Amino acid sequence: MSAQDVGASKPRVAAGARPGRWFAILCEAFALGLLLLLALAGTGRAAEAADSPASGGLIMRAKGGDQVVEAVRLGTDIDMTVSGLTVRGRVTQAFRNDTGHWVEAVYVYPLPQDGAVDTLKMVVGKKVIVGEIKKRAEAQEIYEAAKAQGKKAALVEQNRPNMFTNAVANVAPGETVLVQIEYQAPVAVSAGEYSLRMPLVVAPRYASPGAAPTPESRAAIVDPRVAGAINPVTVTVHLRAGFPLGAVGSATHAVDVRDEKGGKTITLKQGQVPADRDFVLAWKPVPLAAPSVALFREKIAGAHYVLAQVAPPITARAGPPPARDIIFVIDNSGSMGGESMRQAKAGLLYGLSNLKPGDRFNVVRFDDTLTVLFEGAVAADAANLGRARKFVSGLEATGGTEMVPAMAAALRDDGGEGKDEGRVRQVVFMTDGAIGDEQGLFDTIAAGRGRSRVFMVGIGSAPNSHLMTRASELGRGTFTHIGSTDGVEEAMRQLFDKLESPVATNLVARFEGTSSDAAPAVLPDLYRGEPVTLAAKVDDLDGVLTLSGVIDGRPWQTRIRLRDAEAGKGISKLWARRKITDAEVARTLAQITEDEADARVLKLGLDHGLVTSQTSLVAVDKTPARPADAPLLRSDLPLNLPAGWDFDALFNRKAATGAGDAPADPEQQVAQLDLPQTATDAPILILAGLGLMALALALGAGGWALGRRRVAA
Repeated sequence: MSAQDVGASKPRVAAGARPGRWFAILCEAFALGLLLLLALAGTGRAAEAADSPASGGLIMRAKGGDQVVEAVRLGTDIDMTVSGLTVRGRVTQAFRNDTGHWVEAVYVYPLPQDGAVDTLKMVVGKKVIVGEIKKRAEAQEIYEAAKAQGKKAALVEQNRPNMFTNAVANVAPGETVLVQIEYQAPVAVSAGEYSLRMPLVVAPRYASPGAAPTPESRAAIVDPRVAGAINPVTVTVHLRAGFPLGAVGSATHAVDVRDEKGGKTITLKQGQVPADRDFVLAWKPVPLAAPSVALFREKIAGAHYVLAQVAPPITARAGPPPARDIIFVIDNSGSMGGESMRQAKAGLLYGLSNLKPGDRFNVVRFDDTLTVLFEGAVAADAANLGRARKFVSGLEATGGTEMVPAMAAALRDDGGEGKDEGRVRQVVFMTDGAIGDEQGLFDTIAAGRGRSRVFMVGIGSAPNSHLMTRASELGRGTFTHIGSTDGVEEAMRQLFDKLESPVATNLVARFEGTSSDAAPAVLPDLYRGEPVTLAAKVDDLDGVLTLSGVIDGRPWQTRIRLRDAEAGKGISKLWARRKITDAEVARTLAQITEDEADARVLKLGLDHGLVTSQTSLVAVDKTPARPADAPLLRSDLPLNLPAGWDFDALFNRKAATGAGDAPADPEQQVAQLDLPQTATDAPILILAGLGLMALALALGAGGWALGRRRVAA
């Protein structure tokens, strides 16, 4: 269409006004382009923060609205009692509303992946409201109705087996509401050391492009260089091990250990610390005091439950270990930035240095891309090891965390079943596990494990222990945690001891003289220093538990009388929690349908009063508190960045003053947790914005020229 045609199709405007009209078009197009570029910048930050943050506080935008409110402050007290092989934990969260609004406080937090949450109490002033277990949808309806009616209410939901959400509705201005939950968990045992792990922070999770948002993506994470540490926590452990104690200590926190009646009390030396790393406590018996068999019993509602822990006599090999194919996998995604990357590289280099003549190996590197160093497993000779060390040393943390393709590549076995029968195939997978698609990884291992054994190595201060534990269980390996660079050598030494040790395989548990329902349904392979842990529901205690298997090619068996069990607490909860895990594993292995798994989990949750994927705990104060005309705002409580993580590498950004400095832009102090770092629409937004700005300039230049000609005419 010609210039004349354009002019003819428009309403005629006085010649003197034409330049102003063109100037308006210029401004509108330029502004639209600029808005698109600003939208791009906003999505890159993935954060909403205050225009002018209050001193010492964070500003959060209310969900579903434009109003900005100061974040509700949170303090947490954790009290744990160890009784033999079980831990009873009580977590008290204090939600303090320092705003001038009625708010709904929402907090995402972790718990032990094998913990059974069974109690909820809400304390408002002098009132204590006890929660009830309900079907998940029913609990949500009760909570939403109470919230709408202005009643105080609390809801505990499971997002993942190790991640929960507390929602507290109608917290008044200046008010503090206490929410207390309790859980039961087993004590971990490895290489003669007993331990408990209490996760204190939800690490950011990567979501693949196009994946549905994850529950933890509703939370926010702070840049510690700007906001400092938040969410203070205190920890107390009452340790009653059931045997004389030797060394007691924590590799993650400085602690005070004091004697108390029947055991010891452990507290944080600093009193309170920010919730930015897992708390781990370990203890050992005095030499020769650890029992080779531990058996506890509990009677609940007429049913008997037993918990057995038996250490098979796995000793070091007399001769050399069999030749191995070891596939090392290292995660170099953005979440591994900083200390985690240094730990992972040190761990892999240690592993390479411990390969023996006759071993073969390969190295797989992944972020949202994938590199397999060699075409297949190669001999551990000087040339190949030198190439691998150079490759590993040059890795840097960047990009997303596409873990599934990396696991599939590591499990790809060119030897196949029946070939290289004298060789052992082992996958050592080093990662922080910061992904949203956990089920995808489990499915990949279940479908492709073949003859491989998968050994997960958790990196950093807050690894995804649920993913690590389940993946190693499905892969018939073990989970090792490296929490600091100083601990790399010791952790990897223990792992390689296991890789070279005989394995207890084909383990079977049988109850004679009584009917039983035992969990886990299938006992895992065991490595040196690891016990068999088994929970069961039995009709009576007149029977005998027989454990049998094969160790280093030789049969092994032991028998335990149930009547010899000592009294214990919480065993029924642990049995139910393990049965829930069995249902989830059976679904992963396609042994039952998703509907069948959900039905089993629902029944176990309701029967034993546990929070599960199908059940939730809800507590409601019957008296309305919030006036009907007072608005209710939602505040999602922010989380600390796990200690040692690199904020810029994680969120793929650099500070205005240079790497490692605090961001100049105050909006960079908070970032959302959904972390798709590839395949965004950024290029489209950039092109659209720049295109509109260029169009504005072109239209403006042409318009001004045309206007000047008409004015002159």
